[in-house]
Amino acid sequence: MTEGWHGDEYLVLLSDDEVAPMTSQYELGNFLPGFQLVGLRGWDDFIVRDGHGKLFTAQTIPLDAQNLKPLETSIDTRSIRPDDQLSGRVKWYIKPLIFGGDPQAKDNMIWLNFQQHAEAVRWWNQKYLEAKHASISTRNPNS
Repeated sequence: MTEGWHGDEYLVLLSDDEVAPMTSQYELGNFLPGFQLVGLRGWDDFIVRDGHGKLFTAQTIPLDAQNLKPLETSIDTRSIRPDDQLSGRVKWYIKPLIFGGDPQAKDNMIWLNFQQHAEAVRWWNQKYLEAKHASISTRNPNS
C-alpha cells in the first residue's frame, strides 16, 4: 500500500497483492460488479478498475455505477509524499453527506482504520440500496 499526498489530494494506492482482498473486504462486487478496488482518492472516493483496466473514481457512498467518472489524472507514485499522521487512517463522516450529514460539523467526522472503513462503507451502501428500493416500491407499488 502506498499512502500520501499527491499534490493537494491524499491518495491510498493498493499493491497488486492487496487489490483482490480489499475488493472482497469492501464487497465491491455487490455494488459495482466487474470492478476492482485499487485505491482511495481523498477520503470520499474510491479508485476502481474495470475489466479492461480503465480507471474510474466512485463515491464511497453511494457506490453506484451511475456515479463513475473516468480518472483523468495520471498518478506518479514516485511523487507521493507520505504523511505519518494519516497513514492507515481514513476520514469518515459518521452520517454520510447523501443521508444529510454535515461536512462542517466536527462531531460528524471521525478517523477509521481500513477494516472499520470497509464495515462502514458496506453498511451505509446497504442502507442506500434499501432506501433506493423502498423509494422505487413506493412509486410503483406493483414491483
